[in-house]
Amino acid sequence: MSDEIEDVHADRRERAASRLRDVDVDGLICFPSRTLEYLTGFAAEPDERHFLFVVPAADHACDGPVLFVPRLYESQVRTETTVADVRTWTDGDDPTEAVRDLLAEYGLRDGRLLVDDTMWARFTQNLRAAAPDATWGLASDAIAPLRARKDDTELAAMRAAAAAADAAVTDLRCLGADAVGMTETELADWIVDRMEERGGRGAAFGPIVGSGPNGAKPHHGHGDREIGAGEPVVCDFGTRVDGYPSDQTRTLVFGGDPPETYAEIHEVVREAQAAAVDAVEPGATAAAVDRAARTVIEDAGYGDAFVHRTGHGVGLDVHEEPYIVAGNDRALEPGMVFSVEPGIYLDGRFGCRIEDLVVVTDDGCERLNEADRGWR
Repeated sequence: MSDEIEDVHADRRERAASRLRDVDVDGLICFPSRTLEYLTGFAAEPDERHFLFVVPAADHACDGPVLFVPRLYESQVRTETTVADVRTWTDGDDPTEAVRDLLAEYGLRDGRLLVDDTMWARFTQNLRAAAPDATWGLASDAIAPLRARKDDTELAAMRAAAAAADAAVTDLRCLGADAVGMTETELADWIVDRMEERGGRGAAFGPIVGSGPNGAKPHHGHGDREIGAGEPVVCDFGTRVDGYPSDQTRTLVFGGDPPETYAEIHEVVREAQAAAVDAVEPGATAAAVDRAARTVIEDAGYGDAFVHRTGHGVGLDVHEEPYIVAGNDRALEPGMVFSVEPGIYLDGRFGCRIEDLVVVTDDGCERLNEADRGWR
């Protein structure tokens, strides 16, 4: 592990500890999650074993953060993280008493504690039993504002992931009429293969390939429907680089002329997206960006067909803060990354969505995706 990576995660832990102190929280308890990955660099899938990361607030009367992990993980976490205090338990032992002792040692049994938003109920129940006098909240209450502003390491990975997805869009356009007759699932698999060949690692999420009337279902996924000539096909996909995702959508027409009004609708969506991107700058609110896109679509007479928010934050989680939605008065800050993805969906006919990621800069924003946004 390089010194640069070591410094990144150590700095994040320090900022998290300071943030806990500032919001009057005594400690944070993570389990295998994106929050743990953000703070340590260690990525693991949760299972039935106790794997906990305890971060005390800055100035708390104890040493620094501690990893409490199954013995079988010890070598990995010592090699792949820079957390100094690693404690283990072995299969056959009951870890609950050790968890109780650890919280007592850190003075957290009667404090205000935050747990991962996605922590399994079996572990939250165990923690409540170990600290019956504590009060509880969610990690996002304190950590989400830190994660919302990406550092240089995160932005470099997200630019690379976006470039891999952009290259796949170019390949998708070159596929042309050869896409006709493929099933949605076959095309989704083809896209994932192309992203991997272009430098990505797998799919960041289940790709959406919605052809014809399936495109009018914003989260259709993909199925065994064959793509027809001239049908609009909503293609929403992304890959990962160093754990960080891309997320973009293009709506394309393969091998024929699109339905009547489609070209007009696609242009409305493109203009709505451009208006929203133009509205992004430090100090603007998330709601103002949503309103910029929505106004264009409403003025064109399709307001009722724009059925979702304009965007969502993207980081280690594909959906995280800030959410670009009406009523969210959070001011945008440099380093925030989010999607801008207006759409129009005509039930039973077709859908159209265009999506790019943007990062807020000191004086506006930078698009992370540059692939052609046209439908041909």
